[in-house]
Amino acid sequence: MTSAAPIIGVTGGIASGKSTVAAMFAELGIPWVDADLVARDIVAPGEPALDAIVARYGNSLLDAHGELQRRALRDIIFADDNEREWLESVTHPRIRQRLHERLETIRQGAAPYGLLVSPLLFETDQVSLVDRRLVIDVPETLQVARTQARDEVSETQAHAILAAQMPRQERLALADDVIENHGDMTALKAQVAKLDAGYRQLFDGTHQEHSL
Repeated sequence: MTSAAPIIGVTGGIASGKSTVAAMFAELGIPWVDADLVARDIVAPGEPALDAIVARYGNSLLDAHGELQRRALRDIIFADDNEREWLESVTHPRIRQRLHERLETIRQGAAPYGLLVSPLLFETDQVSLVDRRLVIDVPETLQVARTQARDEVSETQAHAILAAQMPRQERLALADDVIENHGDMTALKAQVAKLDAGYRQLFDGTHQEHSL
């Protein structure tokens, strides 16, 4: 009987291309769980975490449908470290529990390995959920430009988001593998294909780890 499929943790700073990379792995038959989507799930209407947020900040953070206005909450937590720490104390344990449940499904599945895509892999105890760590690396100037364009925030806000994250070199020092995402999609896809081949060899049919 084979053992559980390994999980590769995929992380990187904001706008590094984590979801793009995960989608490319998915095209090769690799399942993945997105911590950002789980983080949205646990603050959906009816969830205890949303009730706690409303109790602290009031109904003004809800839209007409009773859903959390994430940008308004982001403005609060990036302006005050104490508020960010409070929010993390409410959300992180719930996120981790739900991630554990979804990753267990992948571990017991037929794929040779799976992915946990998380911007806070190293900053939280989510790293304990994975067997190997893949960092998507992008120069900070490119991160700022992509963040401004994607999230419609100012350059100052984009820099504030980067400042709240783990420094680039520290993140790279914790990586087992690195993908450089500062080129075109063809170059990115080639790196993904190479890593996928390596992972399939690393974790063979018995899910036993060898050297990559």
